[in-house]
Amino acid sequence: MNQIIKTLVADDEKYSREELKYLLGTHPAIQVSGEAATGREALAKIIADELDLLLLDIDMPEMSGIELAATLKKMKNPPLIIFTTAYSEYAVEAFKVQAVDYLLKPVDETELAEAIAHVSELLDFKREPARGKLAVGGEESITYLNPAEVLFVSRENNTTAVVSSKGVFSSRKTLKELESRLLSHSFFRVHKSYLVNTEVITEMTPWFNGAFQLTLEGTDVQIPVSRNYVKSLRDHIEL
Repeated sequence: MNQIIKTLVADDEKYSREELKYLLGTHPAIQVSGEAATGREALAKIIADELDLLLLDIDMPEMSGIELAATLKKMKNPPLIIFTTAYSEYAVEAFKVQAVDYLLKPVDETELAEAIAHVSELLDFKREPARGKLAVGGEESITYLNPAEVLFVSRENNTTAVVSSKGVFSSRKTLKELESRLLSHSFFRVHKSYLVNTEVITEMTPWFNGAFQLTLEGTDVQIPVSRNYVKSLRDHIEL
């Protein structure tokens, strides 16, 4: 699909904003709807306008990019986020707030194009949820699942298992690929090997070394939550 992607560029350096706007100008689907020099200014513009994409620096005045992203996660329909930063050490934090991508400055044109293609794919699924059935199964037959039927997805020994209310199925897709497809359907990465439907979580209990375990409706399997994901998961599911 070639729908317009309404985009906000947030960076405290004017030169960086201008450079990003120039690069974005080579992508016909991107509509730069505004820019912001601080985290709070970006938040105000996002609240005022329904945006699809936020290109966000991390080292921002008033509110850091990570803080802004964590705040946006609590919104009903937040924009997708691509971080653009000179600092590589924030990649883990960016992943925890479910950024689509993490690009280091100076931003590479090819990497930006790949990130925008990923955003476009995610928005297609978000805008047309009716066609978002998940194809699972082996060579003999294919089963089509509604995302709401999936309880969790796991990845072990290069094998992806999709556990659903209809049974357990294999998938040829990686966990990252399925995460992209299920992002708009209440799914959340809780561990490097697990993706969970947050709508079926019934209990979260301490485990060890700061990690937790999840109890889900419809299965006896206990799902591990890495300690790095605990806070972001709680922020995601709690009122």
